Amino acid sequence: MMQSPSAQSKDQWRPTARRVREAVRAAVVPVAACAVALAGLTIWTSTGAAGSPPQIAAGNGRVFLPYGKNRDTAAFFDITNIGGADDQLTGVTSPAVEDARLSRHRSSGLGADTMGMTASVRISAGGTLTMSPFDVSVMARTRTGWQAGDIVPFVLHFRHSPPVTVMTVVVRPGS
Repeated sequence: MMQSPSAQSKDQWRPTARRVREAVRAAVVPVAACAVALAGLTIWTSTGAAGSPPQIAAGNGRVFLPYGKNRDTAAFFDITNIGGADDQLTGVTSPAVEDARLSRHRSSGLGADTMGMTASVRISAGGTLTMSPFDVSVMARTRTGWQAGDIVPFVLHFRHSPPVTVMTVVVRPGS
């Protein structure tokens, strides 16, 4: 019995040199990309950068004593990231304040300064953020009256790190 022409061609198919070259060319790009990615990841992990999350430490908390009957004030902290990856301060809360927002003071260099709220503040790996009235601060509205020397708890919230509680001291501005 004779096979159909299509059955004969299936049994007799052999790869040609041209088809082998085309298949190798098609495979070279993805294989090369994987090799480059693997080499980059190997270098990254061998330098210690991989798997080193941010580690936040905070202290030196101080908050200004509001003037007169005004309840608005500013709080400042020193925040250090001793980890190997950047993090962001995304918010601040406290049971002693109604509202707390991150703010940034900007100088135009022409004698006019501005202050505006910001959603987050970057803390570089191995870096320290020292808040001050001339850079980054926390604007807050107190719930009750404070006296100089009072201790007020604040909780700092970060994008990648767990919240950090900092005890702040109420101080007079300029002291």
